[in-house]
Amino acid sequence: MARQGDIHRVTGETDVKVRLDLDGFGKCQISTGVPFLDHMLHQISSHGLIDLEINAVGDTHIDDHHTNEDVGIAVGQALAQALGDRRGIQRFGHFVAPLDEALVQVALDCSGRPHLSYSLAIPNQKIGSYDTELVKEFFVAVVNNSGMTLHIRQLEGVNSHHIVEACFKAFARALRMSTEVDPRRAGGVPSSKGVLEQAGAN
Repeated sequence: MARQGDIHRVTGETDVKVRLDLDGFGKCQISTGVPFLDHMLHQISSHGLIDLEINAVGDTHIDDHHTNEDVGIAVGQALAQALGDRRGIQRFGHFVAPLDEALVQVALDCSGRPHLSYSLAIPNQKIGSYDTELVKEFFVAVVNNSGMTLHIRQLEGVNSHHIVEACFKAFARALRMSTEVDPRRAGGVPSSKGVLEQAGAN
């Protein structure tokens, strides 16, 4: 079965379209109007082997906040849609990514229960024109809309770009691990309860 998500989110501030395929090959076509965010989303696609199409138009003449957040929301919703009832997946994923002096650990659980623990200490307020406080806001949006438990820990690092890019690469590999199909599970739900929460369910 295809594990794909297709989300179109329109607000008074942004118009965001996201398509993703969890069983892709890392094909990527992204345009958000926020260049550094595009670069980081490309890391998710490339290292997560997720085919990802994102097109966003937002009020970046004000700042990047709304576009950054709404892209995160739409990516999270697309992930939840692609995972469905989460049958047969590995569920847990973890990775430690080095990038020169930076080392970032990510552990996640596609549990249906949103939680973020975030401990990046990014020295600079900006990377190019991108506010580094928006990194956390992006992951908050993804977590809350995908139903994911996500822990991000910075183990080493002094260069802001290296720290953030290592984070996104580690997230991509952990996401790939957690969403891959476990052949031994034979389509069963990866929980001793026999059911996982679904993001957005009432």
